[in-house]
Amino acid sequence: MAKVWARWGGVLVASAAAVPLCLLVAVGLAAYRRRRGWPRGPALRASAAEVVGIAGTLPWLWMIMTPGTAARSVNLVPLRDLAVQVAGDPTELVVQIVGNLLVFAALGACLPLRYPLGLPAVAAVAATGSVLVETLQYVLDLGRVSSVDDVLVNTLGAVLAALCSRPWWLVSSRSAIGQPSR
Repeated sequence: MAKVWARWGGVLVASAAAVPLCLLVAVGLAAYRRRRGWPRGPALRASAAEVVGIAGTLPWLWMIMTPGTAARSVNLVPLRDLAVQVAGDPTELVVQIVGNLLVFAALGACLPLRYPLGLPAVAAVAATGSVLVETLQYVLDLGRVSSVDDVLVNTLGAVLAALCSRPWWLVSSRSAIGQPSR
């Protein structure tokens, strides 16, 4: 754990410090929507979903776009990197798997709360975002391995998070999120 803190402590502290600002943004956005004719509940839910989806994803993107020490490489063979990680250090395996599951988890949980999207759409958004990140890691030569396994695990994390938020999907769709009152 000390290794994780040494590498990502700054990101974690900055993320925690940004929480009050995120709350203010969500409340301000909801107030703006109320002035534009949105009902109170949908305005707050839509604003919270947008802020949490973005703010919960940005720290992970910051972490995975931070330069590393590996030689730039691409792995397009599914499950190869995961097999290597399983055979390696168990702590590093947990950090890699949990970290990759969390990259698009906030976005995956919040997209169906804000927009009428199902699991295939959430998976498509997460996979597209993950492919973009992996491509940027390679093109920018960030000293990271660009791997199809990261895309798969990032996408799985978004879908699992969407499933966890599923009980609230019906509430969101019933309250007509995104539709101002007439």
